[in-house]
Amino acid sequence: MSKKPTAGPALHKVIMVGSGGVGKSALTLQFMYDEFVEDYEPTKADSYRKKVVLDGEEVQIDILDTAGQEDYAAIRDNYFRSGEGFLCVFSITDDESFQATQEFREQILRVKNDESIPFLLVGNKCDLNDKRKVPLSECQLRAQQWAVPYVETSAKTRENVDKVFYDLIRDISSRKKQRQTDVKQPPKPNSHCCQLL
Repeated sequence: MSKKPTAGPALHKVIMVGSGGVGKSALTLQFMYDEFVEDYEPTKADSYRKKVVLDGEEVQIDILDTAGQEDYAAIRDNYFRSGEGFLCVFSITDDESFQATQEFREQILRVKNDESIPFLLVGNKCDLNDKRKVPLSECQLRAQQWAVPYVETSAKTRENVDKVFYDLIRDISSRKKQRQTDVKQPPKPNSHCCQLL
């Protein structure tokens, strides 16, 4: 069987999760179109696709912004199943949204059944530091407990917006490459297992 050339750049699926009003859509739109949208109607889930060059390699990012879909467990689980990496967003000005990240994390782990899924904890609205309700130390501690990176962003000033998407994509990409390497490893001789072809 001849190997077909790979069709276009690799596609990585990113899911935005977090409470309503924390700026998931604003972050997504800032990343996609370099614009800050102040009033965004949270109606349905939106999907965006963008080609970017990451570390010299062209990749496609598929971003699913789960606005207002959090109430439908079946729909939400489907989204989580399809995602390869997650940006879990809360607002540093809203402690409730920070507390909610715990539940999002648990739901994702339940659906993915993988503790080491590419995942970033994102504290948005860092331009409103004077209105901060969630202490930085608490954010860092939670990220540490989950063994995930923590980054503060501002969709308004664009601070760290590219960083969170690119960091997550790097993680997804290296995970995929690792899996391909694992698949290529021949089984060790004298291991007593049958191989289904």
